[in-house]
Amino acid sequence: MRTVLLLGLTAFCLCAFAAADKQPDRQVDKSSREEDGVLQLKKGNFNRALKKHKQLLVHFYAPLSGEGHRISTAFEGAAAKLQGSEVKLAVVDVSKEKDLAKELNVTGLATIRLYLSGDKDNPVTCPVPQSSASILTWLKRRSGSAADLIADLSQSEASEELTVVGFFKELHHEYVQVFYAAVVDLPDVNFAVTQNNEIISKYGLTHDVVLLFKKSKLIQAYKMMPQTSKEMLIIFITVYQMDPVTEYTGQTASQILTSPVLHHALMFVNTSAADFKEIHTAFNGAAEAFRLKILFVYVNVDEPRNGRLMEYFRVREFEAPLIRLVNLTDHVTYHLPSDTLDVQTIKTFCQSYLDGKAKPKMQSEPIPEGWDEQPVKELVGMTLEQVGFNPDRTVFVMFYLPYSPESRALFPLWEELAEALKKREDVVVARIDASANDIHMSMQGAYPSLCLFPALHAERVVVYTGKRKVKELVKFLDKEMEKAKKDRVKEDEDRRKYIEAAKAEEAKKLNKTKDEL
Repeated sequence: MRTVLLLGLTAFCLCAFAAADKQPDRQVDKSSREEDGVLQLKKGNFNRALKKHKQLLVHFYAPLSGEGHRISTAFEGAAAKLQGSEVKLAVVDVSKEKDLAKELNVTGLATIRLYLSGDKDNPVTCPVPQSSASILTWLKRRSGSAADLIADLSQSEASEELTVVGFFKELHHEYVQVFYAAVVDLPDVNFAVTQNNEIISKYGLTHDVVLLFKKSKLIQAYKMMPQTSKEMLIIFITVYQMDPVTEYTGQTASQILTSPVLHHALMFVNTSAADFKEIHTAFNGAAEAFRLKILFVYVNVDEPRNGRLMEYFRVREFEAPLIRLVNLTDHVTYHLPSDTLDVQTIKTFCQSYLDGKAKPKMQSEPIPEGWDEQPVKELVGMTLEQVGFNPDRTVFVMFYLPYSPESRALFPLWEELAEALKKREDVVVARIDASANDIHMSMQGAYPSLCLFPALHAERVVVYTGKRKVKELVKFLDKEMEKAKKDRVKEDEDRRKYIEAAKAEEAKKLNKTKDEL
């Protein structure tokens, strides 16, 4: 009954909105609620807002998104400045207006579009703004012309912010149009155009070149060519706007994720570690060699706010330092197979990735042929839990890194242990490459890690921390197996009681059904 009432109410509201659409504009539009000068749009009033405002800048947001909150704040500031203009700012909560978002083909959480003259099908995409000033700058630039960028460079060159200067022989050349197209899409960057020969001769360059300045220092120069596109110029500017290596923080996340460079090298590292400075220097050295190709970012594993990023890449704090490469198009990740993080090792890894020779980090390697025929069983991601959490077998697993000397040093010991236990059918000795397989369980301590899976229905893992000798390993194994036997008795009793209770409940239901018949 309640569903019917809700459907009836929804139909009534839709009819009311449709009727309101036919009312003259002179009537007060009570459904177009405003907050701080920003329209709160829904499916029912979106079309009316399009008809009413010549320029409608709409932010499609999700309320729980940090990026969405920041942009909403920027919208409020810009709305105050745009009062009385022909531009109206509005927002749509996509978590509530899913049908509208689907109709408009809105997929990203930080989507901003400018609708012109009621045209619903051909909006202009607005770059994600850093502030209200970004919005105002973007609107001004897109309605202006290249001539508006001719400026006095005496103050721009000395600015602490990046200033991009286009030096052109002819202001009507197609190079200037490409330059200006890039200017519109980068509202958070300062731009200028000049024909001053003194400036260009100062740096020993020729005409038709784009110069990047910061604090009166020339950072980089880009020679415009016939094949230069707006996209190529934007990549150049945005890459050199950032340092060779950028720390991932709440402030830099948007800049990193919206970078036109889709190949990212992520270094997970503890910034308070004694070797951080040395590792960062090596990472920075490699970054210089791959500007415009790979974006280099480091993530502090000791920062709690980075937990979600670490969880996404399945990186644990104790595994740091390590380097991953990821392509933001397909999100396939690659793991640097080395404990040595020097410049040459990092550069070799990056080049092998660009050449298509690096092996991706898989959720699971293929199950190797004959994996269970040797004394030490070879596990992979898809067999780890199946073998490890076997209630009838005790399984001792070595989690190793094939490139780690410490891991390789334990291989003979693990073979010796397997040989010592080969007559015990209730015990399995195995190993798994932790660098090539995702481990979907809580792990503690650095690799190589020795973990015992007791023969229980409960998924228990016990980490071995004693001496790495066969005698000590067997003693630990026997102790845990005795403990597991006692726990298993209780488990079996609990399971018996549960099964009996379930059978009694089923019999009760069956008798009730018979009585009803």
